[in-house]
Amino acid sequence: MERITWDQFFMAQCHLLALRSTCTRLSVGAILVRENRIIAGGYNGSISGGDHCIDHGCYVVGNHCVRTIHAEMNALLQCSKYGIPVAGASVYVTHFPCLQCTKAIIQAGINHVCYALDYKNDDYAMKLFAQSGVSVQHIPFDERKVDFSGNGKFELVNDMLQKMQQLGADDKELGPLMQRVNDLFGK
Repeated sequence: MERITWDQFFMAQCHLLALRSTCTRLSVGAILVRENRIIAGGYNGSISGGDHCIDHGCYVVGNHCVRTIHAEMNALLQCSKYGIPVAGASVYVTHFPCLQCTKAIIQAGINHVCYALDYKNDDYAMKLFAQSGVSVQHIPFDERKVDFSGNGKFELVNDMLQKMQQLGADDKELGPLMQRVNDLFGK
């Protein structure tokens, strides 16, 4: 496996944190980084000790789940709770921050936002980031770079396709399948 970039490493951490999400509508993870060191992380979920959406359903008001604290806010609040300064740090997040998180990010002194997926990107959020001098960078996350069993999976699928060919499947049938395999594994 080749060494991944810092950006891909931090995005992988965000996606890993998102797996802890208790929101049934969208799983989001965020980390705060200073000098290539993670200082905090968060995922979207309920308050500590509160009811979770995965157990009790979303509590939706005005098309938003009000039970959930966003990943970016959880990371910022973790720093507040433990006295960790965030001014000058970067935030990496799985999805583009909502308007409320955008304002909190700016107010906390974060100077760089990196996100993997577009999600209801708010034009006003972009305007606020620009007005505040916060740089915003879209960094697509390539899950294949952190698939520790990817080579084994690729070999298994190739063996299966070869067996299909031996059993009489022709190139017309196997061609589209092989293309899908190559796309999936980035070959």
